[in-house]
Amino acid sequence: MVSERMSPTQRRVLLIAILASFVAFLDGAVINVALPAISKELGGGLPLQQWVVDGYLVTLGSLILIAGSLSDVFGRKRVLYAGLIGFLITSLLCAFAPTGVFLVVARALQGVAGALLVPSSLAIIISTFSGAAQAKAIGRWTAWTGVAMIAGPVLGGVFVDTLSWRWVFVINVVPIGITLAMMLGLKQEDHGMGGRVDVLGAVLGSVGLAGTVFALIEQGVYGWGSPRVFLPLILGLVSLAAFFFWQTRAKQPMLPLGLFRVHNFWVGNIATALVYGALAFAPLTVTLYLQQVAGFAATAAGFVFIPSTLCMLLLSGVFGGLAGKYGPRLFMAIGPVIAACGFLWLLMMGEDVNFWTNLLPAVLLFGVGLSITVAPLTSAILGSIHPAQAGIGSAVNNAVSRIAGLVTVAMIGLIVGGTLDRAGLDRAMITAAALMLVGGIVSAIGIRNHEPAAEKVQTVVD
Repeated sequence: MVSERMSPTQRRVLLIAILASFVAFLDGAVINVALPAISKELGGGLPLQQWVVDGYLVTLGSLILIAGSLSDVFGRKRVLYAGLIGFLITSLLCAFAPTGVFLVVARALQGVAGALLVPSSLAIIISTFSGAAQAKAIGRWTAWTGVAMIAGPVLGGVFVDTLSWRWVFVINVVPIGITLAMMLGLKQEDHGMGGRVDVLGAVLGSVGLAGTVFALIEQGVYGWGSPRVFLPLILGLVSLAAFFFWQTRAKQPMLPLGLFRVHNFWVGNIATALVYGALAFAPLTVTLYLQQVAGFAATAAGFVFIPSTLCMLLLSGVFGGLAGKYGPRLFMAIGPVIAACGFLWLLMMGEDVNFWTNLLPAVLLFGVGLSITVAPLTSAILGSIHPAQAGIGSAVNNAVSRIAGLVTVAMIGLIVGGTLDRAGLDRAMITAAALMLVGGIVSAIGIRNHEPAAEKVQTVVD
């Protein structure tokens, strides 16, 4: 029997990847509960609160493809170094922001650095591990990044209540400092594939995603008929169309379209859009309902999803390893169905919420379903392509999940109505459950447990 113990280099790489991506995911989630305190100190009201969140999301979502391409061309370690140092500097700029405008600009720059972290951190796992060990490592990475997204509101609430909202950003110094120190001792060679960056593709892709994302965010405030919404939307869609056209002509495209001829890659990304759309939409709606209708404090509402966090910590690595051994299809089919049952359980919840009977069973079902799904989903997608393209493959998958979340969150008002009430919550949970169920069906029908090796080779040739 082959030992499943990791080598010292593999252990170090996994810890580096977890810590590097943890801060990027944490910062996207931790800010929500700090917004009232930020507005109270810096002024600006609702517009400032919105842009403190949106400034980060727009640059992160629009630049993540470029970051994946850069990590493949110049090497994962170099891009990861740049992302970590950039995130450290911009976190301190946010922490010491004297005005609201300064904070929004710093958050946008922080999103640029965050875009460098996520695909590069996952790519070094792909290039260091293989086979079942790779799937298990991805499972552990998934567990901790999932923890960051779910536990962020709790951690933010603690800092805001006991210290200051500024500590939400200062705390990033600790994991970044540890990660940089660990990378100094990493002897692994990583020079990248070389070549040239697709500058025109990078510009078209970033403008396309930024314009589209901006429109999706702003339409909830100004409506689709406002020039502030439809002009960026038109610019974004035209730029995206031009981007895909250019990718068929460029000698060294930023996004090799041959990736989408790999069966598990394109099927897995459809499943990603459905699952992560529900993942972004449902917990946010539940958290808002608990605060606005059920009377929960912000920190208490954040603590509701702690059981999901524990499930992911305990189970994601296990199911990642099982997917590596038996194939991802069964897990990707069953996991979303279990998570959907968690959302449907909340249909029994009224305005007087009992944590033990209304919330805990639903949150546990959600956590178990997510643990079964996410690591096999990630390993199925990235395990289907050549390791040399792990950076861009990871970036594409992350861009799909981010954009899916932005779309579903932008549709909250359309689904729940003008105000979030009991009927609106029911519609939201049914919608989230439907997305999860369809994601499970797509995986059950489309995912292959063993991707033909020829497809991997083809993507590199392209």
